[in-house]
Amino acid sequence: MKIGVLGLGIIGRIWARHYADAGVLAGTWNRTPRPETPAWRDTPEAVAAEADVVQIVVADPAAVRALMGRIAPVLGPGKTVVQSSTIDPASADEFRAAARAAGADYLEAPFTGSKPAAEQRQTVFYLGGEAGLIARLEPLLACVSATRLHIGDHRQAAALKLAMNLNLAVQMQGLVEARALATAAGIGDEVFYGALARNVGYSGLVKLKEPKLRAGDFSPQFSVKHLHKDLRLASLAAGCAELPALDAVREQLKTAEARGHGEEDFCALARVLGA
Repeated sequence: MKIGVLGLGIIGRIWARHYADAGVLAGTWNRTPRPETPAWRDTPEAVAAEADVVQIVVADPAAVRALMGRIAPVLGPGKTVVQSSTIDPASADEFRAAARAAGADYLEAPFTGSKPAAEQRQTVFYLGGEAGLIARLEPLLACVSATRLHIGDHRQAAALKLAMNLNLAVQMQGLVEARALATAAGIGDEVFYGALARNVGYSGLVKLKEPKLRAGDFSPQFSVKHLHKDLRLASLAAGCAELPALDAVREQLKTAEARGHGEEDFCALARVLGA
């Protein structure tokens, strides 16, 4: 099987290179042209026509909707849409129905792992769909990931991704607030992070973001604007009407974006505190 990638942001560009290295890349396309990308095509329709599998990794449900509208006429039996953007369960329903109406298969495949994980093929996919379809796509997705978890159906995969990002957002807010408290008490980063490394609250997120926070490096691995979008989607999901931490961190992300930090890494939540 050959795969095409629609959306060449931070992650899509890296996946395209991995697929090309594995000899399975049919085509790539991005709204902002990136002709230097392997197997570049001028339209998403051209990618979908050449590929057996079309993987979509764009910003939000509106962007997925626009792409589905364009590629639907060239989908059909033997084609599969792998939807890897972070979206909400209702949107997953919509896009699965559109793919099925065109005669194609559909797999919800959001993922965890920012730029470093993608570069090292350590991405983890949360897969929502039929077991047989997942087994058929396993060799392709293994080209860009370390782990593929079958979560359940398409709605459940989309919901789990939002839940995971909510957890990351709350952890990050806790980290930057704890650091701000320590800094105000005259405790430097060496002591703060040294103590945190021996505390039950130490996590993979702390390990990933500590060097960036210490260096004041806010280059994006996962941007403020995308996490803000994800929490907006999460706030609309079933069971999320009254989640106080979600609402609080969403406001902090909104403030960070309003202050011009939307393109920066979400550890720029520290900037809102002046940390």
